[in-house]
Amino acid sequence: MTTNSAPTTGSALNAARRTADLSRLGDGAEIDVLVIGGGVTGAGAALDAATRGLRTVLVERHDLAFGTSRWSSKLVHGGLRYLAGGRVGIAHESAVERGILMRTTAPHLVRPLPQLVPLLPAIGTAQAALVRAGFLAGDLLRRGAGTPTAILPRSRRAAAAEAVRLAPTVRRAGLRGGLLAWDGQLVDDARLVVALARTAAAHGARVLTRTEALEVTGNSATLRDTMTGETLTVRPRIVVNATGVWADQVDPSIHLRPSRGTHLVFPAEAFGNLTAALTVPVPGSISRFVFAFPAAHGRVYLGLTDEDAPGPVPDEPKPADTEIDFLLDTINPALREPLTRDDILGSYAGLRPLLQTDENSTADISREHAVLHSPTGIVTIVGGKLTTYRKMAEDAIDAAIAHGGLTAGPCRTKQLPLVGAVSGAARDHLSAPPVLIERYGTEAAAVAAAAQRDPALAEPVAPGSDVLGAEFAFAITHEGALDADDLLDRRTRIGLVAEDRAAAAPAAAAALAMIT
Repeated sequence: MTTNSAPTTGSALNAARRTADLSRLGDGAEIDVLVIGGGVTGAGAALDAATRGLRTVLVERHDLAFGTSRWSSKLVHGGLRYLAGGRVGIAHESAVERGILMRTTAPHLVRPLPQLVPLLPAIGTAQAALVRAGFLAGDLLRRGAGTPTAILPRSRRAAAAEAVRLAPTVRRAGLRGGLLAWDGQLVDDARLVVALARTAAAHGARVLTRTEALEVTGNSATLRDTMTGETLTVRPRIVVNATGVWADQVDPSIHLRPSRGTHLVFPAEAFGNLTAALTVPVPGSISRFVFAFPAAHGRVYLGLTDEDAPGPVPDEPKPADTEIDFLLDTINPALREPLTRDDILGSYAGLRPLLQTDENSTADISREHAVLHSPTGIVTIVGGKLTTYRKMAEDAIDAAIAHGGLTAGPCRTKQLPLVGAVSGAARDHLSAPPVLIERYGTEAAAVAAAAQRDPALAEPVAPGSDVLGAEFAFAITHEGALDADDLLDRRTRIGLVAEDRAAAAPAAAAALAMIT
C-alpha cells in the first residue's frame, strides 16, 4: 500500500521558502515550540510538535543532518548488544522503534540486512554458542516488538557455501559456516533527516537552516541568519535543545562525554560485492563487533569504534590513526586477503552525545536518552541513538508541553509515514528506476520525470556515478539544499570519497547556477 504523509508541494524546502519563513518570523509570528538542532532528533521533535498542532520552528546553524546524524553506521538495530549488559528496557525500545521505521515511518529508506558472523577457528564453540544465544534473544526482541518475519527473518545457521556467497572474501580455511541474523539498514541516514524535516514542514513547521540560535533561554532566543548576518529576536513559549554533542553550548548546565565512532569507506570490490554485514567479534568482548556492510554508491563501510573524545567539539570529527588500525586489525583475520590503508577510499567519524557518568569507558555508558530541564527553562534531549529518535522526540515534546503549559494533541508519529514512504506491492508498481525508488520512494517518479524532460538532467553527475543531475535539481527545489556541500555531502554521499567529490563538484555548481 502506498502511504504518503503529505503532498510534495507542501513539503518542499528551498531557498524561497526559507526567505519567506524568516520574513514571517521577523514580522512577529507567534511560536509555541522552538527546536534548536537539525539532526535526526531535532527534525523528529519538530515533526512531533507540528503534528500535535503546535506552532513550531526548527533552526539549524548549518544544514540538515550536518552533525552526528550523517555519521552513523546507517543501521536501524534492534538493541541486541544491550542485552549483554542486562539493559532489557532499551533493547526492547530499540526493537519497537526499528519496527515502526520499517513498517510505517520510512519503509522506502530501511531494508532488512543479513548479519553474518563467520565461524572461523578464532571463534570457539563457547563463543559461537554465546553469539547464537544472542541472536535467539534478538528473535525474541523482534517478536516482542511485533515485527513479522516477512520483514525481518528469524536467525539461523548458515552453511559454509552460503557464508562465502554472502561475503565472498571471507577466509575459507577452517570456515565452519556462519551464524545469520537480520537487522534494519538505512539507505542513508541524512536522507531520513531530510524526510523528517520535510514532513514537519508539510504539517506547518518552519524549517530554517543556516540559522543560528544565540542568547537562548527557555522562552527567548536571538536568531542569526548566517547567510546575511541579520538577526531577529523570537519569544517561543518553550525551547527544545536538540543539538546533540553541542547541547552544552546551548545549556551550560549539561555535562557531556562524547564518544567517537569511526568508519572506513572501501570500494564494494574490496569485499567481493558482499550482500551481508560481515560481522567479526572484537577480541575480549562479548557485546562488541566490527562489521563491514554494503552501502550506497557501490561502497562498503567498515566500523565501528567507541573512543573517548574529550575537548572542543569540531564541526567534522576526524578518525584517529589508532582507530583505523583497530578496524583493519579486527576485520583482517576474517578475510582471505588482508586489507591495507591503500584500499581505503575515505573515512568518517561521528560523536555520540553521551551524558557524563562515573564509568571508565564510553563503551560502558548507557545509550538511554535523557530529557533535562535547564535552570533557564530550556528542555534538552541528549543521549540515545538514531534508531530511537522518534521516542526521544516524543519524550522531549511531552516534556516541553508540560514545562511550557501548552495545549496540544497526542503524539501521532507512531502511525505517521514520512514524505515518500511506500511499502508492499505498491513499491513494485512505481514507475521509476529501482535506485531512485530506494532513495525517494513515491517521489522517485518526479525525479525520473525531470530527467526525461531534460536530457542534461538524465546524465550522471560524474562519470561512473549512480547519481543523476535530476537528483541535484530535486535536492535544491524540494530538499532544502543551498550550496554544493549540501548536495555532495548530505543529499548524496558522494563527498565521502575525495576523488568522487571533485568529479561531481562541477555538476553541483551547474545545478545551483541553473536553479538559483
